[in-house]
Amino acid sequence: QVQLVESGGGLVQPGGSLRLSCAPSGSIFSIYFMAWYRQAPGKQREWVAGIDIGERTNYRDSVKGRFTISRDNAKDTVFLQMNSLNPEDTAVYYCYADLKVISTDAWRAYWGQGTQVTVSS
Repeated sequence: QVQLVESGGGLVQPGGSLRLSCAPSGSIFSIYFMAWYRQAPGKQREWVAGIDIGERTNYRDSVKGRFTISRDNAKDTVFLQMNSLNPEDTAVYYCYADLKVISTDAWRAYWGQGTQVTVSS
């Protein structure tokens, strides 16, 4: 069973930076779309940024200019570079991907288990 595995979360001071990574745990055929979501305590999960197979990107307004999503197609990995972090960015960050494990699969949605990002002094 393929899973998405995130890494790179942690505790950072306001104004600091973190880089999140996410990749499938096993071999896959292809990934069409990858994205990051986040969920703060007591709030609903929200979309943060997305990137498609052509590397077109989009972002929620509150992170534009601070966060950058990118992908390494050779390694089936997506990254989220987060700069100028503030306490409102504190949340569990989840990786999402539309992928095929084998070529004859339909595109299916996969989620990671989440990685905690805490911005605090």
